Amino acid sequence: MLLLFLLLLALSSSIKVKADVPPSNKVIFILAGQSNMAGRGGVVANRWDGVVPWDCAPSPAVLRLSPDLRWEQAREPLHQGIDAANHAVGVGPGMPFANALLRSGRAGAPVVGLVPCAVGGTRMADWAKGTDLYDQMLRRARVALETGGRIGALLWYQGESDTVRWSDATEYARRMGMLVRDLRSDLAIPHLLVIQVGLASGLGHYTQVVREAQKGIKLRNVRFVDAMGLPLQDGHLHLSTQAQVQLGHMLAQSYLNYYGHAHSQTPKPWWLQIMLLCCLVFL
Repeated sequence: MLLLFLLLLALSSSIKVKADVPPSNKVIFILAGQSNMAGRGGVVANRWDGVVPWDCAPSPAVLRLSPDLRWEQAREPLHQGIDAANHAVGVGPGMPFANALLRSGRAGAPVVGLVPCAVGGTRMADWAKGTDLYDQMLRRARVALETGGRIGALLWYQGESDTVRWSDATEYARRMGMLVRDLRSDLAIPHLLVIQVGLASGLGHYTQVVREAQKGIKLRNVRFVDAMGLPLQDGHLHLSTQAQVQLGHMLAQSYLNYYGHAHSQTPKPWWLQIMLLCCLVFL
């Protein structure tokens, strides 16, 4: 009887451990940058209003890597516990992005894993290789891969803090280029897709300088999604809740466009090429 009890206990423990393990067939996205990526939608006077649009609703198929590096069901605010403690976080582009991918049926996997890393008020220099922010982003990305899956893209929305000083604005393109190269090298993903968001606002007078730098980056597999013109809830800096939903859809469309193009450019197997050639000859 005791032996049977111990066997059942071991079996139940085994089942519980397996249930806690996230599916290996997932596509992972790193979300990094500053406050508009972390999400300030619905935040007024440093307090979130708690409104969650339908596009941001939680789903069993959307996971988040938590601050303590565990996979859990994602929900708003996605960057809770990731952004600085004195920053109230609200709706960002991550949840509507993930839900839009899944609704399209072309996500490339049945589960989307989000790895939030954004911290408000940060400059591009704060994300250089060797800094705490870079090391933390790299660590979280590596941990995310330990349970299987692949990294689909880095979603990057940052630059408002670099509009204050001329030196930061003029160095933006070089620093962004180095960030992309370093991350690709450290993750051993040489063609990692990077989707960067063009600034909708800035803290200083050099917003257009940074925007031009963003649009001018010529590295392969770096896409540009423009947030300019999306509504700002505070009139000058942060995207509103609805704007974040729209941005999430724009990011999803950019990824799907890339995904479709990349697969359409994949060379056909040699045997299929020969078969097609034979068909053309005999027809």
